[in-house]
Amino acid sequence: MNRLTKNLLLTLGMCALVSLQASAAGKKEKVNPIFDNYFKTPTEAVATPDADGFIRRWNLLEPIGKPNRSNTVFTDSYIREQFAKPYFENQMTIIPEDGQKVKAMVEVQIVDPKAAPVNRFSMEPPKIEQQKATLVWHALDSKLFNVKLFRFADCYYKEHYNAIFWAVTVINCEEDMEVRLAVGSNSASQWWLNGEEVLILSNDRRMVMDDCVSKRITLKKGKNVLRGAVINGPGMSDFCARFLDEAGNPVRNISVSFK
Repeated sequence: MNRLTKNLLLTLGMCALVSLQASAAGKKEKVNPIFDNYFKTPTEAVATPDADGFIRRWNLLEPIGKPNRSNTVFTDSYIREQFAKPYFENQMTIIPEDGQKVKAMVEVQIVDPKAAPVNRFSMEPPKIEQQKATLVWHALDSKLFNVKLFRFADCYYKEHYNAIFWAVTVINCEEDMEVRLAVGSNSASQWWLNGEEVLILSNDRRMVMDDCVSKRITLKKGKNVLRGAVINGPGMSDFCARFLDEAGNPVRNISVSFK
């Protein structure tokens, strides 16, 4: 092999490497700059609730499309029916990792460009089609006491209206504790602790701290999995959650982790 051939092969090899690096960089997920206004990337293995007891560390799944022209349909029965549907594998048992992908069944409203616009006052229901989509879990710390799901969707350039958001976090306790879960959400939501339903917030509502409080429940010694689902049609989406003791004071002597 002469010198010219070696130089040519070396040049081609360098070009191929640069091309692969550029391709990998191109595949890196783009994040909206507004991310820094609402969230931060966790750097610690374990976190604690804030000064008011609110849980800020969550695994959030990118929104699942669920068209609803109005939030008035969010009755208890409707919420339970929708959240009981199998959108993705192991949705009631998964403790996700940051960046983990799932294949989810989403609903998409089909718009006929030749048809008259459909609005929430129309008597004719919109055409809905089920599709498979790849969604990603994101491990995040909220900079605010309320987790801005609407902005979370914006951060990853996802549709923020007509969606279901899933949230998972792990609560660690040094001993058994008798507590109550206090939640506010916009709009409706349902919450489970260690696989058992503990709270449901129905109807069209705005996010208010401690809007609904569960009956007395037990945080067991060790790991506890808190799981929530929030559904919204038009409008903003967010939630806040904390545990209260028997006197109504925020519980802070717990830690929060992703697994």
